[in-house]
Amino acid sequence: MSDENAVEVAAEDGRDFVTEADLNQAEAPARPEWLPEKFNNPEDLAKSYSELQSKLGTKEEDIRNKLIEEIQSEAFADRPESAGDYQLPEFVDEGEAVNSELLQWWSEHSFENGYSQDEFQKGIEMYSQAIGASQPNLEAEQAKLGDNAEARIDAASAFANKFFPQESLPAIERMCESHEGIIALEAIQEAMKDGNFAQDTQPAAVQGQSDADELMSRPEYWTDSAEGRILRDQVSKIYQGMHGGR
Repeated sequence: MSDENAVEVAAEDGRDFVTEADLNQAEAPARPEWLPEKFNNPEDLAKSYSELQSKLGTKEEDIRNKLIEEIQSEAFADRPESAGDYQLPEFVDEGEAVNSELLQWWSEHSFENGYSQDEFQKGIEMYSQAIGASQPNLEAEQAKLGDNAEARIDAASAFANKFFPQESLPAIERMCESHEGIIALEAIQEAMKDGNFAQDTQPAAVQGQSDADELMSRPEYWTDSAEGRILRDQVSKIYQGMHGGR
């Protein structure tokens, strides 16, 4: 069969003899109709497609990397050269900031996320405002102590420094940031006037019904504040004293 095909191949070429090339061509499988003319066989087509796919994949990756690079460049355009180049607001003590783990974390976080100097400073300002809002208003607390507030505060401070151990003073100072804390210290002082804190803690100046009435007339007596609880405790002790401790 292949010989007959070889003869046909030679005849198509205008020859009356058969060559080895004619035999090889005759033995080759028939060319598929769907195969484009520029490909010799399906294997060449598959190879070409694979090479094209590889080129396209590489091009897509290059485009993606270029796009990421442009996005990062735009996002980080306003950040400083390093996390240590951010400038602290004027109200921040630079000496304390050196050892501040919170500020160090904020600097690194800002740099990694491409924050500008303005964004870095805005974060510190917002934190400072939030902390300030949670702190007591010392002037308002002092006003609640009356006209002799400064003298009461000084007396409470002197008593605390004398009575409490050094390691307890920070807690006492925080307690005395409110007017209730000052009143609590005054109650302790009053209870210790007889020199024995473990014995009768009834204030020496509060002894009878009129004194109890005066304490109960104060608006703070009816509140759930620390001052109200102290006043109610004093009134309770007055009645106990009036009725023999019952």
